[in-house]
Amino acid sequence: MQVVVTKHHGLGNDFLVLNIDQLVALNLDPTKIDWSKIARQWCDRTHGVGADGLLLMSRVADFKLRMQLFNQDGSRAEMSGNGIRCLAQAAFDADGHESAVSYTVTTDEGDRVVDVEPVSQDEVRASVDMGPIKKIDEPKNWSDIGSDPNRPVMHLSVGNPHAVVGVEDVSLVNLLEIGRKIPQVNLEIIEPGPESHAITMRVHERGAGITQACGTGACASAWAASKWGLVPASVREVLVHQPGGDATVRLNHPQTGHVTLIGPANFSSRHNLELVL
Repeated sequence: MQVVVTKHHGLGNDFLVLNIDQLVALNLDPTKIDWSKIARQWCDRTHGVGADGLLLMSRVADFKLRMQLFNQDGSRAEMSGNGIRCLAQAAFDADGHESAVSYTVTTDEGDRVVDVEPVSQDEVRASVDMGPIKKIDEPKNWSDIGSDPNRPVMHLSVGNPHAVVGVEDVSLVNLLEIGRKIPQVNLEIIEPGPESHAITMRVHERGAGITQACGTGACASAWAASKWGLVPASVREVLVHQPGGDATVRLNHPQTGHVTLIGPANFSSRHNLELVL
C-alpha cells in the first residue's frame, strides 16, 4: 500500500514525516509495523528518498501531537531539535494555518511546546523549549577517541546523549573517524566565534553519521560554550554556526536550566511511498 510522506529539513538536517493517522483510518495498527526497517528503506540515500531520519506524527488533539523518531540506520532516538521543528511544520501545513500557532508535542522525553511562525510558503520559523540540560557520564569507551586530556569536554543530555569537545579549528578534525568510535552518542566539536556571541560547530550524529546540523547538539554546544567562557557570561542568546546554517539557542529560557532552540524548518517535497507490511 502507498502512504503520503513529506520531506522537510532544519538547516539541512532532513527528515521524512509520516502522519500515521493515515494508517488508523485504514484500520491498520501502526504498532504492528517494523518502523526500523521502513526507516532504513526510505531514508537510504541511494535506494530510497534519502533522509537523516523518519518522524512518525499522530494527532492527539487540535494543537497536540505525538512524535516518534527513527534514525537513518533504523535505531530509535528520544529527541531531535531539528526534527521536532520539521514535524511542527508538517502539522502547520496540513492544518492550513496562515498565522503563528503553538503545538504541544509529546516525545519520548516528555512534552515540548513548539511555537511556529510562517516565513514563506515553504518555510517556517520555530522555537522550542527543549527542556533541561543535564550532565551525564562519559561513554564507557570515551578513551578510544584519543582526545587530548587538556581539551574542554562536557557530556550532556538534551533528552538524548551528547559529548561536546572544544577545539581550535573544527575544519581540521577528522570527525567521521572519531565519531564512529563512539556511535552511541552524538559528538559535537566547537570553536569560538567568529562573533563574540557565537560558536562554530560540526556534528557526528548517533544513527546518522555526519549531518549538516543538529538541534539538540546546538543546545548542548551553546550550554558548554557558556560554561567554558567561549562566549561572554552576559550572553543569553548564542548563535551556533553549522554547515547547514545558523541556529539560535537561548540559555536558561524559559526557566533556569532550560534552553530554547530557534531556527527554520523548510518543506522540501511530497512523496507517495510504498509501505510494505
